[in-house]
Amino acid sequence: MEHLIFDAHLHIIDPAYPLVSNDGFLPTAFTVDDYIHQTAQLGIAGGAVVSGSFQSFDQSYLQAALANLGPHFVGVTQLPHNTSDEALQELDRQRVRAVRFNLRRGGSEAVEHLCYFAKRVHEMLGWHAEIYCDSTALGELEAALCELPAVSIDHLGLSKEGLPLLYRLVERGVRVKATGFGRVDFAVSQVVRRLYDINPDALMFGTDLPSTRSPRPFNPIDIEIIGNALGDVSARRVLWYNAVNFYRLVG
Repeated sequence: MEHLIFDAHLHIIDPAYPLVSNDGFLPTAFTVDDYIHQTAQLGIAGGAVVSGSFQSFDQSYLQAALANLGPHFVGVTQLPHNTSDEALQELDRQRVRAVRFNLRRGGSEAVEHLCYFAKRVHEMLGWHAEIYCDSTALGELEAALCELPAVSIDHLGLSKEGLPLLYRLVERGVRVKATGFGRVDFAVSQVVRRLYDINPDALMFGTDLPSTRSPRPFNPIDIEIIGNALGDVSARRVLWYNAVNFYRLVG
């Protein structure tokens, strides 16, 4: 059965706005028009535009992307921890709903400011924190992450070695993005089933388009993996309801 999809993790790369080289890498353009064209047959009815390392603290591309995509799309941005209250409130009005900490590739605020900043934006605006990091590197942050009011981990934590830690985090309320299947080193269907069994609210599917630097880019079969692993009713939660609730688009 086909479902509406909330794409909880997509990137827009528009060369009309500032891009920052990351370890000598600059991504190929992937505009709003490119995204709409590539996903036209997938049933996507909303999503979260996520800032990448190559966009650093630039907000102009994100503001333009959200304006063009429409009211069912929200933003996940990167910001310095000392961003003013007024600037945060303005971004919230423009449908930014989370702050990202890219611990794997940089371009975001440093890890030492993660807890303070995550708590600040949640208390002020209800935003959550999103973390891009191999879960094997989260051991020292485990206790701190469990104390945050709302946090998610990108790309299923990336590594098989880090799965025991990821499972513990999910037991404590941390959310996980079922994204970037071409980036991981384990059987996605088995891990998706285990995470869902631990907490049915935890998983949120996303395309990860345009899959920059991924060994295997997104393929529509990734959606089928979710359905085959979970069955129709449970898949609906992962493909739509969990993210719509987490990003506060209900109603």
